[in-house]
Amino acid sequence: MDQADFVHLVRMSEHASADNSRAYRRSVAAFAALGYAWVLGCLALAIGIVLWVVPQVLHGRFRLAMVWLLLGAVGLLWVSLRALWVRLEPPGGVEITALEAPELFEALERIRRKIKGPPIHTVRLDSEFNASIQQVPRFGLLGGAVNHLTIGLPLLMALDRPRFLAVLAHEYGHLRGDHGRFAAWIYRTRLSWMRLNHSLSDDGGPAAAATQAFMRWYFPRFSAKTFALARQDEYEADRIAGRLLGREVTAAALAEIEIRGAWLHEEFWGQHWCGAAGNPLPVGPYRGMRRRLAEPPDAAFANDAMRQALKRISSVDDTHPGLRDRIEALDAAPTVPDWSRGNALGLLGPEAKRWVAHFDKEWCRDNATEWKQHHAWLERVRARAEALGASTAQNSAAELVELARLKRHLDPRANVRPLYETALERSPEHPAALRGLVTCLADDDRDGKLALLHRLWDTASGDRFWAARTALAELETPRLGKEHDAAAFKQWRKRLERAQESEDRAWEELSGTSFFSQISRHDLSEFELAELKAELARCAPLARCWLVRKNLREYAQRRAYLLFVELPGLDDDSRYHLCRALERNLSIPGPTLALWAGESPTLKEIQRYAFDPIFTR
Repeated sequence: MDQADFVHLVRMSEHASADNSRAYRRSVAAFAALGYAWVLGCLALAIGIVLWVVPQVLHGRFRLAMVWLLLGAVGLLWVSLRALWVRLEPPGGVEITALEAPELFEALERIRRKIKGPPIHTVRLDSEFNASIQQVPRFGLLGGAVNHLTIGLPLLMALDRPRFLAVLAHEYGHLRGDHGRFAAWIYRTRLSWMRLNHSLSDDGGPAAAATQAFMRWYFPRFSAKTFALARQDEYEADRIAGRLLGREVTAAALAEIEIRGAWLHEEFWGQHWCGAAGNPLPVGPYRGMRRRLAEPPDAAFANDAMRQALKRISSVDDTHPGLRDRIEALDAAPTVPDWSRGNALGLLGPEAKRWVAHFDKEWCRDNATEWKQHHAWLERVRARAEALGASTAQNSAAELVELARLKRHLDPRANVRPLYETALERSPEHPAALRGLVTCLADDDRDGKLALLHRLWDTASGDRFWAARTALAELETPRLGKEHDAAAFKQWRKRLERAQESEDRAWEELSGTSFFSQISRHDLSEFELAELKAELARCAPLARCWLVRKNLREYAQRRAYLLFVELPGLDDDSRYHLCRALERNLSIPGPTLALWAGESPTLKEIQRYAFDPIFTR
């Protein structure tokens, strides 16, 4: 099924659900039963063939065709039994008990009684900024389920108790009453079919081929048909949390999680890895994370993160609705919240510090090799920075900007403003220097920032989207003694719309045209290439990598790239997600589209047109 057909089926299921919810649920149950009927029918057919063939052979009526029929029946029996007993692994993390965290378990019991939900069988603590409830089948498709609640330690650090309990109420809300049990069963079935689909993908033989053909037809249609149910379940879980803890508390929790999560991803983890510059041995992050999460995020960052989150629309890529839709469904205002007062670590009892130390130790163990590699890379950054710093008087604007970037790699709080100012003295309209200087100005210097952003807009078409977004973030952030400038806001909003249209055309050029048209060899410097190779070496599944520059007509001066990767041993879904992670996290000086060697493009095409690989494991 292609994407357009999938989206069409999702929309049809949403309309059916809105028109008649009960009839929609009956149709979902019937379609789910079709999958079970296929598996049970195959099982019955396989057993019937075996029971018919074996007596024939035992009574001397041996035929070669019977041997092939018996082998096919055994294969079908094996595939059917695998389908019925497909196993889902329980979530990771460390199990905690009521003796260790009595307040947490008392809170869970109060929530369970109010929503009349089933018991939680295990509660686990992990290191993710998240909380989730997962039902794991006991005995495959036809068995009961074990309910696992997983709580992320960073989430306990970030939210106060009422907001954290709203998160728990949302998760528990997925298991509420009859409707919740039906939705949970459908969700569990989705996971089982997904696991079965992956487990059969490499099997051979006619029985496996028949099941694979059925799954290729059935699974995308099942996912599309149940999408509306999963989306409704998210809204209903939010409403339950709002009813138990208050709509404003629940909406504030959703917004704070979005902003704090963006801050952890964009600010905290980068700063923590910078600590490798002075520490050859790994340092645990969670003690420092606890201290930093007790502080309110920067106002400009919070406003920008909130605005970006509210712009994301509810799509078919995720059953979770967008933040704006979730908050508006609660009849609350989608605004930056007041920050949590304190945290919810007290729910873990007196052992909270022990858990912080436990996950710090675990993180150091798991990241020891990568930390040492990062330390070695930062030593090369330091050497390059010292070389550039020794010739500051003769350096070009580009070299001064590079020096500022390297200093920030070593210390995110380094004072690099003089470097950007000197770069602009030597090249007054240097785009990277203008961008860098904007980030260095004081929070209360709105006029200075806007003046630089106007210059950037006028001189660098490739940076207009960034300039407009940054200007709007500044104008939306309340500043002491500064009134809202409606005219400037209107001007920059129109500019952002124009820049977005141009960015869309550029992305279409990068991703929509033939992979190997408008390309040339990459233009990375020796140091940039070494930086990229060090990051690629930390990607364990990667075997080989090619990088080419994509020459865009929309932005002739913009550095844009195609990254081709060879990822043996992974399924296509894992390859897709890994490529998206590489696009977000690699240090490539321009927008990048990552593609894996497969059906399109093929490995032969990459080897023929993408020049030499830049990395081979």
